[in-house]
Amino acid sequence: MAYGISTYAYFWRISDRAPEPLSLTDMLRDTAELGGQVFQICDYAPIESYDAARLADVRATARDLGLRLELGTRGIRAERLDTYLRLARELDVTLVRSMLNTADHRPGTAEAVVLLKQAVPRYADAGVTLGLETYEQVATDDLLTVVRGVDSPHLGVVLDPGNSVARLERPVDVVAATAPYVVNIHVKDFAFTRRDGWVGFTYAGCPLGEGLLDYAGMIAAVRPGERGINQIVEHWLPWQDAGFDATARLEHQWTQHSINTLLRSE
Repeated sequence: MAYGISTYAYFWRISDRAPEPLSLTDMLRDTAELGGQVFQICDYAPIESYDAARLADVRATARDLGLRLELGTRGIRAERLDTYLRLARELDVTLVRSMLNTADHRPGTAEAVVLLKQAVPRYADAGVTLGLETYEQVATDDLLTVVRGVDSPHLGVVLDPGNSVARLERPVDVVAATAPYVVNIHVKDFAFTRRDGWVGFTYAGCPLGEGLLDYAGMIAAVRPGERGINQIVEHWLPWQDAGFDATARLEHQWTQHSINTLLRSE
């Protein structure tokens, strides 16, 4: 088991709101400086255009910094999964996260099982595990139907219990249902706050340990230390009214706090 950081922890600093967005190398170096052991390149479209030489540079940079790499994408069509299997081979990655749905493809459970039964053996042959993330577009029961239907040790669940709240699924229930199948954990805390005038709520991120995530309960259920499951820091940090500098500063503080909290929990 190792603790790491995702591109999602740099969401605003790599966005088009950043005057000078961080590069992938910048994020790798920052992760190492903060004490992270893994970096998950998740939903980071530029990586798909890297040629072999540039991918080799990323792999070498991560190695020199003492970091392992993971990848993340969306979708389960053959072309998409084959692209990320190729990238995984080039980057010495053994875990790829994906999601069932994309903007133009929303497979049912039967179709998803068929597609993944074709793709997962290729991942297994390469020593790569594919993890499907829990999130609001797909019921957790349906996600588990797919995982059980494929029935491979190289297909599992990327657990992010906060995502499923928008589907009115309780995080504690998502953790309990998925625990035996988890291959990766996204660690982010979350909370509800009342909107002005008490008209509804805002559901957003908060510093780890200050919200509704039962981190201790999740770890007790999943047992990542025993099972070699990496824990990856993410955030849902709202944009700050004071602008980019304030947002970027807070994003860094949240990341530092989260990775320090995880390292202290050992």
